[in-house]
Amino acid sequence: MAEIVLGLGTSHSPQLSISWEEWNLLRQKDETDPRLDYKCLLASVRQKKPDIEQELTEEKWRKRYEGCQKGIAAVGAALKEARPDLVVVFGDDQHEQFGDENMPTFALYHGKTLPVVHHTGRNPAAWKGAEERGWAETDAEYSNAAELADHLIASLTADEFDVTRCNRLRPEIGVGHAFSFLYRRIWPGGKVPMLPVMVNTYYPPNQPTPKRCYALGQAVRRGIESWKQDARVVLMASGGLSHVIIDEELDKITIDGLMSKNRDKLFSLPRQKLKGGTSEILNWVALAGAMESSRMELFDYITTYRSPAGTGCGMGFAQWR
Repeated sequence: MAEIVLGLGTSHSPQLSISWEEWNLLRQKDETDPRLDYKCLLASVRQKKPDIEQELTEEKWRKRYEGCQKGIAAVGAALKEARPDLVVVFGDDQHEQFGDENMPTFALYHGKTLPVVHHTGRNPAAWKGAEERGWAETDAEYSNAAELADHLIASLTADEFDVTRCNRLRPEIGVGHAFSFLYRRIWPGGKVPMLPVMVNTYYPPNQPTPKRCYALGQAVRRGIESWKQDARVVLMASGGLSHVIIDEELDKITIDGLMSKNRDKLFSLPRQKLKGGTSEILNWVALAGAMESSRMELFDYITTYRSPAGTGCGMGFAQWR
């Protein structure tokens, strides 16, 4: 029978792959990002965090960058030590494979191979080039855990989850960055097969609730444990925590809920705050459901402020054993 041997949670923000000396590229992006009211954010942060400039020194940036690299290394070391036969990743697709004409709440990919593209050319911005330079070289394709995917699709359907399935991905784009992060940063050179579980955390109006994500994780665990194959399975949540605007209070509530196994605290996470990249917290909630019998160990939580408007990312790195 299949056995879940480890759970892992990791942020995958571009800031993790850009040297601290280049964080200003993201700061410049934030200043003109049409999704942000930068002037309003500046005024708000001056009231809430008047010492924000102390977060933006070169020394702080360097130390926090180094801390983030240690966090990634800790996740990678735990993964290798677990000797997995395959990795199941809870992540979100950000219009890489699905668009608004077809945006499933939950989708499993059950194709035979998994395309990974090093450079898609979709975003010519300077910060994007800097991020891609920080990625490890990858193969063009990896093995997908297709047999487990077929089993999980049937298992989740029997568990009354209406899951979407797909067996082809756009090869010129490759699997979404939430999933390719495994090969680009967590395990460079690794060949472990992956099963992407795509959760629409990002795009309204059909984003799942925290409670539903937790239930998804529980159902995924049941499905894996009923798979009649001898396989060591690692589960991973990819993304989060709060960004592009750092919300330390929300991150603290999330981490406290995860570490204390407080389902009510996780279920009551304010949905109005789970927007954009911050919504990837839902991937961690799904993992918590799958690993509810295990205890979470937080490797680190690091705030990477990059502008006086309070933009950046709350980086989290953790394991469940």
